[in-house]
Amino acid sequence: MTMTHTTFTFRNALTVSALSIGLLFSGHSARAADWTLDGTKSTLGFSGTQTGTPFKGHFGKFGGTISLDPQHPETGHIQISIDMASAATGDAQRDGALPGKDWFSTSTFPTATFESSSIRLISAGHYEAQGKLTIRNVTKPLTLPFTLAVQGQDAHATGHVQLVRTNFGVGQGPWVSGQWVALEVGVDFDLTAHQ
Repeated sequence: MTMTHTTFTFRNALTVSALSIGLLFSGHSARAADWTLDGTKSTLGFSGTQTGTPFKGHFGKFGGTISLDPQHPETGHIQISIDMASAATGDAQRDGALPGKDWFSTSTFPTATFESSSIRLISAGHYEAQGKLTIRNVTKPLTLPFTLAVQGQDAHATGHVQLVRTNFGVGQGPWVSGQWVALEVGVDFDLTAHQ
């Protein structure tokens, strides 16, 4: 799998009419649609608070595949892999610490992964994927809400989830208390793909 180039496959046994986050599928025949991630328009970000000041960052390299029948999302599958060494926040001190053993320990745990076990439709344009997130070789269940809008040759997906970093061993030693860096971390994705 190439980390900077992702193919999303949406499989539909009947007709593709509503792949959601904002689901606008219409006029597509019963065939698998292959989507290629537009790296110039896609972001995978994270946010937190350090000494009371909010900060944001992003991962520059990530990849994976999504197989989803919008008529039967329960048959779908999502698998995402993130290059943890590609994390950047724009702060030299923070960015120097993130790959270290107290944080992502990227020399030992270079990637984080999410893999779904089930996907269901919540409401028009909104889905929820149940699965497992692995960071630093610690695997925890995760519910990932997302939306998807498809118009013609273009697909747009967004989602947000809150994590407690210490559940995955992120921020060890003096950082485990949350006194300097908050325990809660937000993860956001905004993906554009083309057929």
